[in-house]
Order: sequence, then structure tokens, then C-alpha cells
Amino acid sequence: MPSPAYHAPDTIEQAVALLAGDAGARPLSGGTDLIVQMRSGRTAPSSLVDLKRIAGMKGIRASPDGGFAIGAATPCTALKDDKALSAAWPGVVEAANLIGSVQVRNRATMAGNLCNASPAADSVPALVAAGATCLVAGPSGTREVPVEEIPAAPGRTSLQPGEFVAEIRLPAQKGSDAYLRSIPRTEMDIAVVGAGVSLVVDANGTCTAARVSIGAVAPTVLLVEDAGAALVGSKFDDAALDRMAEAVRAACKPIADKRGTVEYRTAMAGVLAKRVVKIALERAGVSA
Repeated sequence: MPSPAYHAPDTIEQAVALLAGDAGARPLSGGTDLIVQMRSGRTAPSSLVDLKRIAGMKGIRASPDGGFAIGAATPCTALKDDKALSAAWPGVVEAANLIGSVQVRNRATMAGNLCNASPAADSVPALVAAGATCLVAGPSGTREVPVEEIPAAPGRTSLQPGEFVAEIRLPAQKGSDAYLRSIPRTEMDIAVVGAGVSLVVDANGTCTAARVSIGAVAPTVLLVEDAGAALVGSKFDDAALDRMAEAVRAACKPIADKRGTVEYRTAMAGVLAKRVVKIALERAGVSA
């Protein structure tokens, strides 16, 4: 494996300058995907820009509006240690802690999972369902981008030269969320299908807002707006759940590989979507 130059800037501005000045540079937060890709020869960056020394890149901050800001270099295991975050967004925390092994999660980050741009990334459907956004830093300053707009294709993002994800932002929780995946083995495998949901339910048990996302069934993780719309106004009766599942299946455009056929992935996406809705409802204290 070639030895790239290594930089450990102290500020976002320094990191942006390093990345913008070298087209072959790559940002490094956890590195659990990047280092493997370098060793296998899939990528050969000319330099690595380590983000971990930059203030604010590690750690979780509660926002005044009730939301959370998660630094890009915050390891996944740190998320479940934050009681307020775990209570507000259990689906997001669970999804992040399905990535790899404990050793991997001690280094891996949600920002890295997102920017690796795998359609099977576990944390991304949960973030999309939650309505999370990214603070993107770059040569033109910072901008806030919905999570679902970062992956552009397998292994490719919409980030422009010199840009990197500095933090992930979660809004104030107004309901409940959940994430589930299907894998061939009991642990440490890539999702064949993933589904995330975030629900808001009023005092009468009626759904007032819903976001449904699916992973590993299209080139990128998808926000299925029709699926969320199928739940809004309902009390999660069978007909509403069936309409939601049908919208999920209609959005699927999966590949067939050794982990699953097109037919299996499509059918399973609808099944998982129903299951995550029921988990989120249980967390909200509502029986479906």
C-alpha cells in the first residue's frame, strides 16, 4: 500500500485548504472503510487529512432547539453512551451500532458511513428517516444539506472538491423512530435490505407525520415519500400499513447478488417497513 502524506489540521479552514489544494486528498475520520479500500488497492489517496484534532469534530452536543449535533469524527460507540441522544433517537443509535464489530464501531463514524456512499450503509436509512442534515464545510464556507442528498451513487457522493461533512444534525424528536435490517448471518454482514422510520402520533393515535427510508434496494438509500404519506392521517390500520408497504416495494430498484434476489429484496423491504413502524409505535406507546 503506498504511503500517502498525512495531515492533522487544527481548524476546519486548514482542513478545507488541504483538501482543496490536493485533488487526491481524502478526509479521514474513523477510516474503517478508507483504510480497507487503500489496502485492497481500490483507492490510493495522495494525502490523508485527519479531522479528529479539529475542535467539535468529536462529541455530541445538544442544541437549544432540542436537537443534536454529532461531530463527524464521533465513533459510533460514543452515541449509545449519550443517554439523551439514545432516548430521543434510539433508531439512529441502534443503526450506527450495527456497523461491523465492536472494535470497528470504536473507530467508525456515521459521517464516514454516509460518505462511503454504500447503498447498504446501516446508519443512513435511520438518519434519512429522522430528517437529519449534514453541515458541509468547503472552500465556499459551510452549507446544510439533507443526508439523503449526500450519496449520489454507489461509492460516490455529491460533495464538491475540497468539501467534507463536519457534523450531522438531528432535529428535536417529536415522536419515535426505529431501524431494522435483514442480513444473511447473525452479525457483521452487509444489509440485504434496511428500513428506517420516524413517526409523529397525536393523542388520539393518529399519525401526523411519517418519514420512511429504505437501504440496499437501490443505488442510494431512498426516502420514500409516498410511504410516509400513506401513514399520515391513519391510525396504523392494516390498510394503511399495506399502502405504505406497497409504496416501499414500488420504490425498490435492487440488484440481484449472492445475498439476495431482486424479488426477495423487494418483498423484504415491505416486510421490514411494517416491522419498523410497529417498533416505533411501541416506543411511542401506541398499539398498532
